[in-house]
Amino acid sequence: MKVLACDGIHEDGLDLFRHAGWDVEVAPEPIKDHAALAQALADVDAVLVRSATKVPAEALAQASKLKVIGRAGAGVDTIDVDAATARGVAVMNAPDGNTLAAAEHAIALLFALARHVPRADAGMKAGQWPKAGLTGFELEGKRLGVIGLGRIGSTVARKARGIGMDVAAYDPFLPAAAAGRGSVPLMPLDELLAWADIVTLHIPRTKETTNLLSEARMRAMKPGAMLINAARGGLVDEAALLRLLDEGHLAGAALDTFVTEPLAADSPLRTQPNLVLTPHLGASTSEAQQAVSTILARQIIDFVATGAVAGCVNLPPLTPEAAREVGPWMPLMTALGRVASRLVPAPTRLQIRYAGRTEGLDTRPLTRLLVSSLLGAASGRVTPVNALHEAAARGLEVSETVGGEGDGYDRLVRLTIEGDNANGRDVRRTIDATLHRAPRVVALDGVEIEFDPLAHVLLMRNEDRPGMVGTVGSQLGAAGINIINFALGAAGDGFARAAITIDREIDEAQLELLRGTPGVLSIQQI
Repeated sequence: MKVLACDGIHEDGLDLFRHAGWDVEVAPEPIKDHAALAQALADVDAVLVRSATKVPAEALAQASKLKVIGRAGAGVDTIDVDAATARGVAVMNAPDGNTLAAAEHAIALLFALARHVPRADAGMKAGQWPKAGLTGFELEGKRLGVIGLGRIGSTVARKARGIGMDVAAYDPFLPAAAAGRGSVPLMPLDELLAWADIVTLHIPRTKETTNLLSEARMRAMKPGAMLINAARGGLVDEAALLRLLDEGHLAGAALDTFVTEPLAADSPLRTQPNLVLTPHLGASTSEAQQAVSTILARQIIDFVATGAVAGCVNLPPLTPEAAREVGPWMPLMTALGRVASRLVPAPTRLQIRYAGRTEGLDTRPLTRLLVSSLLGAASGRVTPVNALHEAAARGLEVSETVGGEGDGYDRLVRLTIEGDNANGRDVRRTIDATLHRAPRVVALDGVEIEFDPLAHVLLMRNEDRPGMVGTVGSQLGAAGINIINFALGAAGDGFARAAITIDREIDEAQLELLRGTPGVLSIQQI
């Protein structure tokens, strides 16, 4: 076996490969040219990268021997995970190894901002005595808003409270009960931004989180507030940040990560006096680099030798026999996870019942897939491999039963989800789905109603009275929306549920018009 190590992987991890009989090739510098990387990957079984060497789809096109891409750290946003999965290449990371280093760097930036350390140091080295204008502030008693309460965010919160700060957090997929165990209150994002004296980011960069702190959101921060991003470049609108610093709305900011790395020599970020910059040093401690290299090496060696998938961030491998049985269920489970996340955004309990013809069905990958879809639809932080671990960390209790009658269907799955809805109210929802004839939902909250969860669907709760179908249908027609199917089921309590399958997604403005229709109690798009 042969492994290619890029980006300065710690020798302790490379020694583990050598002791296991692997050939180790060390790239003298990061491989930034995609064609050169494709050539380098042509004859290796594994590649190790940090953040400098990116692995796009084109670099994998000729990698016929490649079995594993290992990220010596947490974030895999520089790796095309979908392309790797399609090629049967496992993607592994080591998120625990650099947690402390990243958290401590965020705290270091916090102190640097509070006491103007970089400007004071630069003035002293320039022969000045720059005391005037560098009056700082004490952190004790100040409010710290933590965006992202995962491993690093939780550690930052704990350390900030240790120096006397008042800490609150925003994490839309963390139930209040789980946050309460760590004594960190949760707030909606806009409320947190208006409350905090300093905001620090600790979330991955995904499509949903790119420019999460837009100009509008940063203007919603209190005048004189400060901002720290030691997570991922692109979470903050850099141009807008400069404007707000120039205007004085924000008193200061610190960035360790950037949209483009390395940062261009002529970047206007370099000339802003109230902006502290560090060159992506969050994980750059000797302890962290040693830890992530050895963790990753052990994971990759075990994976190649035994098929173990610890640290794998994409789907685990299945035997051909298991794949034939599990395969038809997988699109349905992914879709049901998305539906459940819309019905109960902050779940605390999930019960899964597999019924009917379940002989030989390995439900473990299906449950992991469902939970990952339920928890990770927006965050991008949860995969089928780490889904159950993340569920436990977030206070979500997951249970499953297998066997029993399928209520007339040869294969049936019933989900019962409990938790908080979008309004913060306790709810209990049920979804019945089947593979009979095709993947489809056959009941919602005990009401028989059929729809394809893989399609564009509006779920509506309405008064059970004449004219509702025509009224809603007319409004959709006026908006140019074609109705594929309109399934209506009466709940027997004066209300009804409807699943309206439409030909395309509709925007929020159109949804609001529908919600204002007399007789419509709620409507959601899945």
